[in-house]
Amino acid sequence: MTEPTAETADKAPVRPQPEYGSRPVRLAAAALAQLRRAPLSLALIAALWVVGAATGSLGTGPSDALLPYVGVGIPSLADGHWWTPASSLFWCSGIGSYVVTSLLLAVFGPFAELRLGTALAGAVLLGGQIAGTLLGTAAVRIGVSADLGWTKAIQDQIAVGPTIGVFALGAVVSFRLTALWRRRLRLVVVLVPLVLMLYVGHLQGVQRVAAVLAGLAAGTLMHRHRGHRPHRASHTETRVLVALTLAAAAIGPLVASLYRDAIGPFNTLADLYFSHVPSGAEVADACAESARACAHAHSAVRYFDSPGRLMAALVPVLLLVLAEGLRRGLRLAWWITVLTELAWVGVLWWLLAINYDEFAKDGGTGLLFELIGEALLLPVAMLVLQVVTRLSFDQRMAPRVRNRLAAVVGTALLVCCGAYVGIGWLLRDQYEPDATAAGLAAGLPSVLLPPAYDELLPDRPIASGGGAQALEIAVGLVFWAVALTALLTAFRRPVVHADAEDTARARALLTEYGGSTLSFISTWDGNHYWFDAEGRAAVPYRVIATVALTTGDPFGEPEARQRAVAGFARYCDTRGWTPCFYSVTADARQAAERLGWRSLQVAEDTVVPLPDLAFTGKKWQDIRTSLNKAGKQGITAEWWTYREAPTGIRDQIRSISEEWVSDKGLPEMGFTLGGLAELDDPAVRMLVAVDGDRTVHGLTSWMPVYEAGQPVGWTLDFMRRRSEGFRGVMEFLIASAALGFKEEGARWLSLSGAPLARSDRGEPPTALQRMLDWMGRVLEPVYGFRSLLAFKAKFQPEYRPMYMVYPDPAALPAITRAIGKAYLPHMTPGQGVRLMRRLSA
Repeated sequence: MTEPTAETADKAPVRPQPEYGSRPVRLAAAALAQLRRAPLSLALIAALWVVGAATGSLGTGPSDALLPYVGVGIPSLADGHWWTPASSLFWCSGIGSYVVTSLLLAVFGPFAELRLGTALAGAVLLGGQIAGTLLGTAAVRIGVSADLGWTKAIQDQIAVGPTIGVFALGAVVSFRLTALWRRRLRLVVVLVPLVLMLYVGHLQGVQRVAAVLAGLAAGTLMHRHRGHRPHRASHTETRVLVALTLAAAAIGPLVASLYRDAIGPFNTLADLYFSHVPSGAEVADACAESARACAHAHSAVRYFDSPGRLMAALVPVLLLVLAEGLRRGLRLAWWITVLTELAWVGVLWWLLAINYDEFAKDGGTGLLFELIGEALLLPVAMLVLQVVTRLSFDQRMAPRVRNRLAAVVGTALLVCCGAYVGIGWLLRDQYEPDATAAGLAAGLPSVLLPPAYDELLPDRPIASGGGAQALEIAVGLVFWAVALTALLTAFRRPVVHADAEDTARARALLTEYGGSTLSFISTWDGNHYWFDAEGRAAVPYRVIATVALTTGDPFGEPEARQRAVAGFARYCDTRGWTPCFYSVTADARQAAERLGWRSLQVAEDTVVPLPDLAFTGKKWQDIRTSLNKAGKQGITAEWWTYREAPTGIRDQIRSISEEWVSDKGLPEMGFTLGGLAELDDPAVRMLVAVDGDRTVHGLTSWMPVYEAGQPVGWTLDFMRRRSEGFRGVMEFLIASAALGFKEEGARWLSLSGAPLARSDRGEPPTALQRMLDWMGRVLEPVYGFRSLLAFKAKFQPEYRPMYMVYPDPAALPAITRAIGKAYLPHMTPGQGVRLMRRLSA
């Protein structure tokens, strides 16, 4: 029998210091350390610069004489240069490309070598480069044969650069990642080449997309034994993915603007996303058309020679700000994004309507529909994505923040509009023709929108004097600077509880007087609070349909708690609600039974006393084994709060949690079961198991149970383990937490309630109890509640029943539906079907 030792079983968790200093500096240092251990990446970076310098290609890429022999494209392959798919790996198209490619290799290369190994990473890089260039060039050749105008424009291009192979490598590496980073990396390696192809439209963009497709196919074949299932992402991860997609849609036009010869199919109407200064030829054409058009063209040129040129990027910047709001799950950001995309669709339909007759005269309606149709694809796709994922954007701003945002934006709009009309009228002789108040008011949309919209809006007086020109420039810039800053500031404020003031009152009562082992759950978002007349007791609840479902016992002063059940019942009665106290202790059950209510055991709390805890004897053998194995493998337990944890640990926690949610493929439960959002509370302590490489093997979170303002006990909530990590990590973490809490003087810890599971006390079950026991058996293969109770038995706990109390048996169907909705608030039809299949299997 293995006994505990000073190095293992008796070792309490440590408390590392939070990270300080500049995060970019820490990341740069870590990246350099990884690069030193990546021979392939270092060799390729060196080869790029050495070959480029030796052939004089660093400035503008290979010379016209050299390019057909080292670059790949239809002309070089037609000339029989069969080696060019491989040789294109060692050149770039110019100094900017050399710098960007080197940075990409320095950052991503070491990561890929670590995941695949240097030899396999090199093979994938070379294979992806060859496959991507050949498949992409073949796709362009097919497009030329099909008479697609865009492909005909790039048929003579020749491409160089290793980014084609790098994107194929990224696609393959994604198969070696957890669910969280697998989705994110795939989104990036798909979206970046796709956006470049659709907006810039060069041959290399097509080759990158082909390389990604080849990489995904190769990764599927290489890892088919792993059986990655494309399950639905969690709500947190869905928000991140949607935000990244919107950001890509915003950045595409900006990237295309850096290329003078961008010819992608989505770039035809890109001016409406990112305005461009009129060219000399366009100014000449406008002057040939009319004096008015000529004045407009010269006015636009002057506008771009001033700070007003910042307005050209208004739409992309707005979308990037909205992406930040979507990342945080804000409903307001979702609505503004939907309205923005609808407005874009409306503008395109308007363009179709006003240009139809002109195109019809020349028989070019087919071209018009093609141009508008291509431009409609992006906003329509974004609208569909927003609608499909709408349930993930349920976070609401605090009313005070929302009202302040409306006041700031509204005031800025009124002041800017008033200034433009008022000051403009005072300077009316500086316009052509002289401005009137009505004319200036009609021109407000022109000064508040990007320059490209000027021709689509009502005619306005053209500023000719210095004062009028400065006013025209300042109005739009000032308004949008204020509006976007206010919007971003509001988005980045923490999302507070729906009843923030009541939450603060409830938390103060809970901290001062304490409650049951589950009472801290009452601080989670989604709860409302009833307070007695004196404000000495509180009941947390949520209303689902007509059922007021509580979470745990009432809390507050001991005498007031006993009266709280009856007081809350009267409160519900006046509103036509059916009260139901869920997961309460025997004390609340007795108070309810005095009112004639019924009760039913719904869970089993497991409490471990700490003062005399010692992991000695045969009954603790499993726990000692886990502690000893952890010590031998160099795994330690560290106390953190989520906010203070290092970035690397937080990222791993999100990844482990996402993997857990994704691999189950079933609804993520809530109500009395916390998730990542509930970790982010400074009162919640997080115990993390890490090894010598700072790899997180698992974690647990612990909620405080107060008495007289101090924690006297702790309740287990969040449990996650890495699928490929240390197998006994949960036993190790719980035992380590128990030792740590014991040292701190805590009296007990609760391993929390196991829903739909209970210990046998020899009492004859009622018909309803037998039904719940049957549900527990049916759900066991899916959620494992009974296995969880058996796992907790390893810690020799005291078993304390938890009850549901309710006033009327006739309300049980409604109560059952409310509890199901509380636990599974976001269950989709697909998840429901999978759940039913698992239950019937």
